[in-house]
Amino acid sequence: MTTIILVIHLLIAIALVVVVLLQRSEGGGLGIGGGGSGSGLVSVRGTANLLTRATAILAACFMLTSLTLAILASHTGESTSVLDANKPASTNTAPGQPSVPLSK
Repeated sequence: MTTIILVIHLLIAIALVVVVLLQRSEGGGLGIGGGGSGSGLVSVRGTANLLTRATAILAACFMLTSLTLAILASHTGESTSVLDANKPASTNTAPGQPSVPLSK
């Protein structure tokens, strides 16, 4: 379940980046509406509204999948730490003896 939601989350993130880059910036840098007339099938204003709505929907879906992944991660039942994973094994050395082997 977590893997499926994670894949969906990544696809939404990629789509969100693409939609944001397609929008017209203040300087008109990466916008898709050139200097043409607005009498086409999809006008510049209509495209801007479509991209704005798509951005809002994708952002909401991104937040929803983020919260879902966080909730699923908290209910895994494992309360281990990354730092606990590499605990050194206990050695049976006498007191006063070095625990690290010395080179000869």
